[in-house]
Amino acid sequence: MVFDMRAFAADLCRYRSTAGEEAAAAAFVADRLDDLGFETYAWDADASVLADHPSFPDDLDAAAVEGRRSVAGVLELGVGDAADSRGVDGDGDPTPTLVLNGHLDVVPAEPTEWSSDPFEPVWGADAAGETLTARGAADMKSGIAACIGAAVDLRARVVDGSVALPASGLRLVVEAVAGEEDGGYGAATAALANPYPFERDAAIVAEPTELRPVVASEGSFMARLEIEGRSAHAATRWRGEDVLPRFEAVREAFADLERERTESVAHPLYDEFPVPWPVVCGRVEAGSWASTVPATLTAEFRIGVAPGETVAEVESTFRERLGSVVADDPWLCDHPPRFERFSVQFEPAEIAVDEPVVEAVRAGIVKAGIPDAEPRGATYGADSRHYVGAGIPAVLFGPGTIDEAHYPDETIAWEEVERAREAIAAAAVRFASDRADDS
Repeated sequence: MVFDMRAFAADLCRYRSTAGEEAAAAAFVADRLDDLGFETYAWDADASVLADHPSFPDDLDAAAVEGRRSVAGVLELGVGDAADSRGVDGDGDPTPTLVLNGHLDVVPAEPTEWSSDPFEPVWGADAAGETLTARGAADMKSGIAACIGAAVDLRARVVDGSVALPASGLRLVVEAVAGEEDGGYGAATAALANPYPFERDAAIVAEPTELRPVVASEGSFMARLEIEGRSAHAATRWRGEDVLPRFEAVREAFADLERERTESVAHPLYDEFPVPWPVVCGRVEAGSWASTVPATLTAEFRIGVAPGETVAEVESTFRERLGSVVADDPWLCDHPPRFERFSVQFEPAEIAVDEPVVEAVRAGIVKAGIPDAEPRGATYGADSRHYVGAGIPAVLFGPGTIDEAHYPDETIAWEEVERAREAIAAAAVRFASDRADDS
C-alpha cells in the first residue's frame, strides 16, 4: 500500500481529538499502520501507574484517564528471520530500536477566531509554497505523518537495496500517543510500563521545532494562589480588607523574581530567549459583587523551570518570595494565603549534544539539505521528558513552528513536512550504523 502523507495528515486533522477524545483518532492511525504492514500495538493510560509519576497528582482519578488510547506501529528492517522478540539476531547482535513519537491530542479551538472550520483542513499557498491549515496541523499531526512517511520510505529503500543497514538491522516504532497537552498520559504510561516485547534505545519526538534539533526542554508547574480579605460595603470600603492590592503585591514580587532568574539561572541553549523561565498568571477570579470590597481571590500561575532544576526547588523559591510579601503585610501575617500546586507538572529534560540520537538527527538534517543543525533549547515542555526520565534519550525534531501551536488558523508549510520525512529517515539510518559501530 502506498502511503499518501498529504491525505493522511488532512484526514487525521479532521478528528476533534481534544483531551479525552483521542480514541477515534487512535483507531484511525492504527488502521492505517496495519494497512501499511506495521505490527500494531495499543495501550490505554493507566491511572495506577501515573499516580506514582511526579507529573501527575497522587490522587489521579481513574475516570480522568479512561479512554486515553495510544497506538504504535513497528517495522523490523534488515533483520533476518532468526531475530527473536528481544531484538537479537542469529549472530547475537542487538537490533537497535528507535521510537518516532507524536501526540494525537490537540487543544480546543474557538471557531469564531478561525477563518474556517478548525477541523476541516484547508490547503492553501503562500510565498514559500503549499500550506495546510487546521487544528493540529503544526502541533502535531503533520509530525506524526512525517514519522510514518519516514518509516515507510526507509523500508522501501532497504527492500530495493538503495539503503544498506548493518547486519543488526533497525527496529522503527512509530507512536501516536494521547494526552500530551495535559501532561503526557500516553507517553508516560509507555515510558513506565513498556507496551512492547523489546527495549527502546532512543526516541525522536516530532514536535514543531522548525526543523531544528532541540535537546533541552523547559519544565513548569502550575500553582494556585488563594487570598482571603474582609468584605464591606463599597460606600465604607475602609472597613474591609481588599484582596486586590495584596494580589498585585504578590504578582509584582513574582515578576521581580522572574527578572532575577533571567539573570541568575544561566543555560547556554537559552541565551536567545528574552525571558527564558517565564512566569504567567493566566487566571484570576476575585470578589462577588461590584459594590462589595472583594474578600476572596483565586489566581493560577504557570512557572517555568530550567533544565538542571527541579520543580520542587523552584516551587520553594517562589514560596520564599511569597513569604516576604506576607511578612510586610500585617493582615496577610494573620491570614496567610494558600499557594499549592495543582494539575500536572512538567519536569525539565535535557540530553547531551553528543548522544547518538542527537548526532543522528543532526546528520539527517544535513542529508536533507536543511541549513541549521545546531542543537537548541525550548521554553515549552514535551513528551520527550518521559522517555529521558526512563533512561531513553529523546530529542525533539519536527516540521512547523511553535508559534502556530494553539493559535487560530494553525498552519504548517507542507514543504517542511516533506523535509522532516527525509531527515528522519536519514537520521534512522545513521542511528542504526552508529549503534552497529559501537557494538
